[in-house]
Amino acid sequence: MKNLALHVKKFLKSEDGPTAVEYAVMLALIIIVCLLSITAIGNNANATFDRVAQALSATAS
Repeated sequence: MKNLALHVKKFLKSEDGPTAVEYAVMLALIIIVCLLSITAIGNNANATFDRVAQALSATAS
């Protein structure tokens, strides 16, 4: 039991825990930025395809 307490004490003193949390926060922010970028690119591509479709239908008429 004393050994377990020593391990817990070492873990709380070490900086591995906060470092892991920092990496998790950075990863979450990177994922959010990626999702926002992909959404923006998708919306722009959709708008471009709509303009091309309207231009083609206008020339076909």
